[in-house]
Amino acid sequence: MPTPNLKAMEVEALLKLRAEIDDHLAQRRTLLQKQLARLDDGRKAKTKGKKIAPKYRSKKDPSLTWAGRGATPVWMREEMKGMKLKKDAFLIK
Repeated sequence: MPTPNLKAMEVEALLKLRAEIDDHLAQRRTLLQKQLARLDDGRKAKTKGKKIAPKYRSKKDPSLTWAGRGATPVWMREEMKGMKLKKDAFLIK
């Protein structure tokens, strides 16, 4: 397709060209959104939203546990500082 000379085009022709471009972009956007949706369907985590067994337990209060996901819990940070322990010391055996 030859490149149109926009300066020489009439206003009506420019508006028609703009509408054609908008239509083309909308079709392309729809196609890309469908492709992204298909990609997302295959990438869902199997463990998302499921409870997992705890991996760590508090030395002071055995009712406090942590699965090892996300940020380190406050109780664990405090016990690590206070008793000078490492994370491995809290592992459930």
